[in-house]
This record gives sequence, C-alpha cells and structure tokens, in this order.
Amino acid sequence: MIGVVIADDQALVRGGFRAMLQAQADIDVLGEAGDGEEAVDLARELRPDVVLMDVRMPKLDGLEATRRLLSDPVTKGARVLMLTTFDRNAYVYEALKAGASGFLLKDAPPERLVEAVRTIAAGEALLAPSIVRRLIEQYVQQPPLDGGTPSALAALSARELEVLTLVARGHSNLEIAGELYVSPATVKTHVASIFSKLGLRDRVQAVVVAYETGLIRPGQAA
Repeated sequence: MIGVVIADDQALVRGGFRAMLQAQADIDVLGEAGDGEEAVDLARELRPDVVLMDVRMPKLDGLEATRRLLSDPVTKGARVLMLTTFDRNAYVYEALKAGASGFLLKDAPPERLVEAVRTIAAGEALLAPSIVRRLIEQYVQQPPLDGGTPSALAALSARELEVLTLVARGHSNLEIAGELYVSPATVKTHVASIFSKLGLRDRVQAVVVAYETGLIRPGQAA
C-alpha cells in the first residue's frame, strides 16, 4: 500500500486529489495539509511514501517544505512530487535540487496523477529529460569549462562518467547499454554506483549534477 500526504492550500484541490487516489486499491491517502509547515509536521507524524507538494503555499512554500522534509532523518525516505499550475517555474528547478522526484501539472488527467504517484513510490523520477534540460538551462549557474573532469565528479570512474553523460542526455538504461555495448544489468549497476558515490536519489538529480558541474552544457547535442 502506498501512503500519501496531500499538501495544497486549496481545499477543493485536495479533495479532488483525495477522491482520485483513494479510489485506487493500492493507494491510501493518510492526510491533508493546507500549508508547508503543516505538510512537514504531518509527514513526520504519518511517514508517507509520497508527498504531493504544491509549489505555492502560505507560511512555508513547497520548496522550503521539500528541503526540510528531505533533510530530516525522520522523513528523508519520502518521495516528493511537486504540483504546479506552471510548466516554467524556477521553484521547480530548486525543488529538484532539494531532492524532489519530479513534478506534475495540476491540470493533468486523473490517470496521470495515479500513475505519477505509483512511479514516484517505486523510486523512479517523473520528469521528461527535455523538461529537465529546459529548467536547468534557464536557471543553473554553470562553472567555466576547464578541460578536465569536474572535482565534484572525481570519485567516478571513466565508465561511470560516460554513463552519467548519457543519463543527463535523457537516455534510458537500455539505450545506454546499446551505446556502450554492455548489458542493461551492467548499466543499472553503474547507475546505482553513481547515485551512491554522489549521494543522489534518482536520475533527475543526476541530470542536475551533470549540468551544474559542466559535464553537460546547454545546447550540447544529444
């Protein structure tokens, strides 16, 4: 059973999300929060698998609430799915940096919301690589090129750097396997090692790191 907390300052929105999710046999809505502070407190109390987090809320916005949730030992295992009415929003990028696993537009169809919750709960990221790249190219402050491996990535092997580059370009494990002439299982092992060495939660954060370190540059060919 996937436990969910819904955080949104509009009661009608929360009610709609609850109705959609509660109708699923494998999803249980544990509680609702009307602001960011309440969301953090509720998550500490109820330990949900997924928190649906509105970007704009009173008292504490979704960005800061996400930072607090994912830096707290009690709630850092939760997955955060950002909800927004905007598809271009600097807050979304900052939330991804903070560890959110993706974002979803509020006008998405009901089946998309249900699919998103299941995807996030399974440990996957929910954000198209093209959207990640667009957000990063708008907001990231990148270091100058120095011709070498960025120091933040020094722990990675040459092969892991190749894999991270391909992940950042939006390739799936299967596509990376074909590109590097290795098995998908080998790619999966490399990806897990990259996440472990760099302290990442998912592929979204991997893409952010690749751009921020200069491993991938805006406009670079895929």
